[in-house]
Amino acid sequence: MTLRMRRILKGVLVVLGCLVGLFLVLQLIPYGRTHSNPPSIAEPPWDSPRTRELAVRACYDCHSNHTQWPWYANVAPMSWAVQFDVETGRSVLNFSEWDRSYTRAPYSGRRTLDGNMPPYKYRMAHPEADLTPQETLELARGLDLTLGTPAER
Repeated sequence: MTLRMRRILKGVLVVLGCLVGLFLVLQLIPYGRTHSNPPSIAEPPWDSPRTRELAVRACYDCHSNHTQWPWYANVAPMSWAVQFDVETGRSVLNFSEWDRSYTRAPYSGRRTLDGNMPPYKYRMAHPEADLTPQETLELARGLDLTLGTPAER
């Protein structure tokens, strides 16, 4: 092994050591591990059991108090992203706390149809939430019937 190759190998090992050390230090930051699922208070008056079934499959992890926390939700920095997404999702629309109003609820069907919900990164990690075109249409129509549309407000 030449002197140049040894220096390169040494540099690579130092960088890898620093990355491992940083990863371990990140685990000490407590944010992202509060995996609470508060009790359900009330659900919306679903237009059909099928709409609820599709919503549970595609929406409930972020938009209800029935989140199924994946293993990576315990490992920083992924835990930070998961915690943030769930907190944000629940604040925008929470199917488990239907005792309050959500100004963006009437847009749920539209957001489903335009492919923004569920988000692509979520569908990649949760193939069960990657609805077929027919299921997407069913869910969007059901959400419109259940939650209303912007024109009705």
